[in-house]
Amino acid sequence: MAANMDGNVICEDFLRFQDTLKNMRTIDDKIIYALNTTVPTQSFAGQVDAKETCKDLYSQLEKAYSQRENTIRGCITQVSRTVNRLRDQRTKDPDNVAINRNLREVRTKLQQMQMELNVEEIVKDRSLKVFHERCRNHYSPASKSS
Repeated sequence: MAANMDGNVICEDFLRFQDTLKNMRTIDDKIIYALNTTVPTQSFAGQVDAKETCKDLYSQLEKAYSQRENTIRGCITQVSRTVNRLRDQRTKDPDNVAINRNLREVRTKLQQMQMELNVEEIVKDRSLKVFHERCRNHYSPASKSS
């Protein structure tokens, strides 16, 4: 994903970070459509391998969750380092207004990135609920090896 190619830029610019996550969440935004078009209804059950279709979709979801979490956590780690560096600079020069202002801005960005972990959990829970509702009769993630 884009985060791996230019992660520093994504982590530095919070709007770009949000845009990247939005793009990475496309599969979650379109899960109902994906399930409606790939998992057969009872009348078409014999024409499509629903188990394999659900298994593939679940694999795509897992991959997306992993990529997004890695992106978010990677940016949190990077921005945390910046916060620590700015704290050290502030300790050496406590009256420097620019350092203090920059530290506040970076702390705010860090808090927003940490909140994205909560958003990620909500998105993930919603998608998995829809997945389970449509695929529970065809594929269960607990039976991945089958």
